[in-house]
Amino acid sequence: MKEEVIELDTVDKYNKFFKVETYHPMVTVVDLSKITQPAQPFTINYGIYALFLKDTLCGDITYGRQPYDYQEGTIVCFAPGQTAGVSNIEDEINPAVYGIVFHPDLIRGTSLGKDIKKYTFFSYAVNEALHLSDQEKEIVMDCLKKISIELEHGIDKHSKALIAMNIELLLNYCMCFFVRLQFSGEM
Repeated sequence: MKEEVIELDTVDKYNKFFKVETYHPMVTVVDLSKITQPAQPFTINYGIYALFLKDTLCGDITYGRQPYDYQEGTIVCFAPGQTAGVSNIEDEINPAVYGIVFHPDLIRGTSLGKDIKKYTFFSYAVNEALHLSDQEKEIVMDCLKKISIELEHGIDKHSKALIAMNIELLLNYCMCFFVRLQFSGEM
């Protein structure tokens, strides 16, 4: 039997899939440790950007048609038009997975929108996850916390700019981590 591919092209659809509340129509900070449903194998066709810090091994990921090499404490990224599947999911109901999901419209007209292609870790060509040190994980979590705090205040005339700048900061840190890892020869 062929597995159904779930089309997630909005933040709200993503949040409904994981049964979490939507605070902003264009962006959500992900904390899958708070989900209450048991995980089942699934395949997602992304229409949104997604970046996750997986602090636990919670299943095998297929990215496109290739296996995605990741372990505990790694960053995995997906871009609109990409497909990823998760199988062999552990019995863990609340995996330690944190991240951000955002719609391309959120960054339209921002410096991040103009430069999004420079973040090559959103490419299918990258099938190895970024392994982070404890200090790097703290930086990622700090960026996510700042975005989450902004989302708690509701949408105002400054929200889009502040959220986009903080996402850009997060992505710049991840780019820096990737470059450092490449130069260290560990990739």
